[in-house]
Amino acid sequence: MSNTLATRPATTEYAPYYERYVGLVPTGDIVQTLSTQLEETLAALNAISEAQAGYRYAPGKWSIKEVIGHIIDSERIFAYRALCFARNDSRPIAGFEQDDYMKNSDFDARTLADLAAEFEHVRRGNVMLFRSLSDAAWNRVGIASDAEVSVHALGYMIAGHERHHMNILKERYLSAM
Repeated sequence: MSNTLATRPATTEYAPYYERYVGLVPTGDIVQTLSTQLEETLAALNAISEAQAGYRYAPGKWSIKEVIGHIIDSERIFAYRALCFARNDSRPIAGFEQDDYMKNSDFDARTLADLAAEFEHVRRGNVMLFRSLSDAAWNRVGIASDAEVSVHALGYMIAGHERHHMNILKERYLSAM
């Protein structure tokens, strides 16, 4: 395992906003963390029934299916940024507005099983991407959402973003059912 994979990214490797995600991820091999997290998330999703998957804990809040769809969308975006920067593409990447993405999705029309399968495929693909990177690629940086970010930090952001939303599912959704 390279030193990059074994250490937490420095706070200079990402915008302060993302500490809320990076801070949720244990120090260690981030590729292994992403892989382990996949199994944990799938087990949690398998414990939710299709009837429960449309639940919203308050009016105007996303359903469980929409939360999972948001995790998938965000992971794709973060991984795209990582791919671009790992390949030394220095063009800035614009941010994205999660609420606009949600307005233009139809996650509630899908089954939770379908969303879980999509998450699994996206995550397995991203684990393969990150596993294939050289140390030089892990340490490359680019501009996304008007801030400098490293490929290394993007791996942590993917894991932390997923953990953040799974924590919300447990605390606000599943505990109320």
